[in-house]
This record gives sequence, structure tokens and C-alpha cells, in this order.
Amino acid sequence: MCGREDRIAELQPEVSQALADYRLPETLGFGVEMAPVMYRSEYYDGEWKSGDLLPFADVSVNPASTALQFGQQCFEGMKAYQVESDHPMLFRPNLNFRRFQKSARRLCMPEVPSALFAEALSSIANAMQPHMPGGPGQSLYLRPTLFGLDPQFAVKSSERFAFLVLASPSDAYYADPIRVMVERDDCRAAVGGTGAEKVGGNYGASLLATERCIQKGFHQSLWLDPKRRCNIEELSAMNFMAVVDGALRTPELSGSILDGVTRDSLLEIARHSGIDAKDTDIPIDEILQAIESGRCSEAFACGTGAIVCPISAIGESNGKEYPLPEVNQMASTLRRALLDIQECRAPDPFDWVIDSQNSQVLAEYLEK
Repeated sequence: MCGREDRIAELQPEVSQALADYRLPETLGFGVEMAPVMYRSEYYDGEWKSGDLLPFADVSVNPASTALQFGQQCFEGMKAYQVESDHPMLFRPNLNFRRFQKSARRLCMPEVPSALFAEALSSIANAMQPHMPGGPGQSLYLRPTLFGLDPQFAVKSSERFAFLVLASPSDAYYADPIRVMVERDDCRAAVGGTGAEKVGGNYGASLLATERCIQKGFHQSLWLDPKRRCNIEELSAMNFMAVVDGALRTPELSGSILDGVTRDSLLEIARHSGIDAKDTDIPIDEILQAIESGRCSEAFACGTGAIVCPISAIGESNGKEYPLPEVNQMASTLRRALLDIQECRAPDPFDWVIDSQNSQVLAEYLEK
């Protein structure tokens, strides 16, 4: 069997040709334009093997694999930026790495070492540097993915796994204000389940409700707590925030809500700017009453893909709607402050942004 150096030498012409042939389209959208390269490593015999940068292509997965049969997989969503910087910059990758490890443990999969995770991010971000979109809000979206490979129908964990990092030159998920519909019947996740991890099953469980809300003229479902259907949790792909009496509020982490990197960052930026900001219970009926009375002036969603997305109205399945008195006021301020840090236009007082070039330095940052 050839060594790692020989494998890299064999692959390099294919990778170089894939990058040379690639042209960045004028219209990107979100997550639909795939980069021409990806990173892959495998785990077997109890250890992670060296990874490689490969041309983007379909991967072979046994139809009986634990990934397909039992949903043994997890992923992350993060971004590399090159707007006002000389190199691709990463935003708080240590939080994504920490969450990726947490998801892997919950799905009984081996944790990816920080050095391997850093090499994968650095390799693909810097390979794509000539094709990085540089407009405001644009980025190279990165999707680390981990899944089980063993074919078996017995309900047990795989012993072989694949770790991929895919990339997609992208715009923000949503460009305009969205309308959300309260989901009072179905549950996306429950305490003790996988709602606090970033796994495919959470999103699969949201698809039916999403289809229903789209049919009624909305964009996404607003999920309530699974036990009492009382408190707001999050949207299908974003965290939720509201401005009540001038203060910023977001649902507290409950064990069935994803601990969003953008959510945490906006809370920190708001507090740094002197805004009263905290996470707390947000009963849905109280927030709807507060919208009607004017106490709740604004609501918005946030996430890595969407950045900050204003909400223009919250509705019920029976057709009742609650238009927000203000749209994109505090949301635009926080979005601009966040992007200024991510895109290196403003000082970074939080030490959130790191150069992707040096994988060793990046690996040390991931451990913070």
C-alpha cells in the first residue's frame, strides 16, 4: 500500500485541476453551490487515519450502514470569511469544534482530534481562497460531517466512521424578513433526546411542520417546548430573539435547544454595547400579547447560515397573525456589529476571529 506522501502526490493533480476548472457563479444562494474540493478522513482499527483534500464527488455508503439505518451522524455549520483580510478567517471555530465533539459523543461516535479538525478546516479554506466570495454577508460555508460506515441491522454503534468537511460559497440563508408560524402540535426534539446536538434527525423531524407552514404562507416553524407546548424554543434552523421593553431576550437553553454560536455572539455583543440582554423563559402567549400591546417591538432569528434575520410577523395555523411593530431595527444593528467583526472591518475585542492558514495554531485555538 502506498504511503501518505504517495497518496497526496497522486491526488494533487486531480485537486489542482478541480480548483483550476472552477468558476464562482454570479448568484450564490445558500448551500446550493458546492466547492470543487472536500476533505476526508476515516476512523478504523480504533484510530483516526490521516486525511486528504479530494475533488468533490459522491461518496460510497453501504445502504445498510449505521448512518442510513440508524441516523448515526452529526454535522456542524461554520464559515470562513475573506472580505477585509488577506487570508480566510474563521469565526469562533472552537465553539463549533466543542459542539461537534458533544454531538459525536451523544451519537456514540469517536471524537475528531483537534489537530485533524484544524487541518481539515485549514486545507479546504486555503484551497478555496481564490474562489472566496467577498461581498458583505457572503462567505465560504463549511460543513464538517461525521457518520458511521458499518453495514448492520443490529442496533449498535459502527466501528468505522468517515469525517468529511464540505464547503459551499454562499450568501446569507435569508435576504428578506421572514414570517414564522407557531407549531403547537408536533415536537422537533425533547429533553433527554438530541435537541441540544447538531444531528440530522432534529432537522428531519422539522420538515413536515415546515411544509405545513409554507403552505400557509410562512417561512419557518416556531417550536415550543416539548413537554407543555408553552415556552418558545427555536425555529427549525435558527435561534429566536425578541426585543421586549427595549431589552433583548432569547429562550434559555433547555436541553432541547441548540446552543447556537451566533446566538451566543449576539448576546455578548449586545451586553458589550450596553443593551440589557439575557436568556430566559419566553411563554408564547405572553409574547403574542406583548406584540399586540407594543411591548414586544421586534423579533428576529439568528444562526450561522442566516446571520440575523428579521421577523415581520408571527402567525397561528388558524390564520391569526401578529405583525411586529418594528422590523429590522435592533436586528440590523447587531447584524452589522457581528459582520464587522467576522469580516475584519472592526476590532475584535472578544478574540473570536482567527486566521485559517496555520493549522497548528488553529488546533491550539480549538482547545480554548
